[in-house]
Amino acid sequence: MHILNAILIILGLAVFEIVSSIDNAVINAEILDTMSPRGRRWFMLWGFLFAVFAVRGLLPWLIVWATNPALGPVGAFTATFSNDPAIAQSIAQSAPLLLAGGGIFLVFLFLHWLFLEPKALGLRHEKFFLKQGVWFYGVSAVLLSVVVWYGLKTNPIMAFGAVIGSTAFFIMHGFKENAERAEEKLKKGDSGRSDLSKILYLEIIDASFSIDGILGAFAFTLSVPYILIGNGIGAFVLRELTVKNIENIKKYKFLKNGAMYAIGALSIIMLLGAFGHEVPEWVSPAVMLAIVGYFFIKSRKIVSA
Repeated sequence: MHILNAILIILGLAVFEIVSSIDNAVINAEILDTMSPRGRRWFMLWGFLFAVFAVRGLLPWLIVWATNPALGPVGAFTATFSNDPAIAQSIAQSAPLLLAGGGIFLVFLFLHWLFLEPKALGLRHEKFFLKQGVWFYGVSAVLLSVVVWYGLKTNPIMAFGAVIGSTAFFIMHGFKENAERAEEKLKKGDSGRSDLSKILYLEIIDASFSIDGILGAFAFTLSVPYILIGNGIGAFVLRELTVKNIENIKKYKFLKNGAMYAIGALSIIMLLGAFGHEVPEWVSPAVMLAIVGYFFIKSRKIVSA
């Protein structure tokens, strides 16, 4: 049963990494079209190594280490394999901080998409929310206030985590906007930049767009090794799709909707966990796979029509 649970978690992490990074894959494919064959090969090799080990590998480990400084760098990585009660207690004590911060970050990300971002309308209510875009800021502020208020009563560290999550969202939102502007220049192909500089820009863009996937991974598990394996598999598959099959992927126009609703669901699971409500580990991948599967089928019907 433990092995099946691990497989489900890793599968969920891989699929979540793929669907949450579809936009990034499209950006990569469009910029790769302006590069030489040698530049594309360099991106696939060195870009992949950087994306997996430096971004999706290093950051989850750093997050666990930062929230559990007493464990040290090695202990933060191997904590999930240890039966030491002291380590288990340290992870449990830091979980509210991590889950509250990640949950607020993800729920803000979902609300921003729902209220403000242009999208293929997959469900009826999405058109209504697009017309109420100005309410994103009000809804987000009220939600943060509620979480912080009850967090202070439950665990002040959790309330601080929620504030960190909101701060991280707006900082990363600024980075994403800058990355999107850089993308427009690179797609034109007349920016005068070398293939090497384009690869470096792609890695910056990738790092900016991968934060939500990395934080969302903690809704599946606090196990860094599981996150490394699942995100690594997802990143590898995504790179292959970028080069070989991106035009077909772009036809599945509701996959982005599925990714964002999955992010919304994972944010709720993380916030519940922050407040001490234990959610079995299999719930996150099961819910995510169900949501993404629904929007995949919805997209498939349009492609097949």
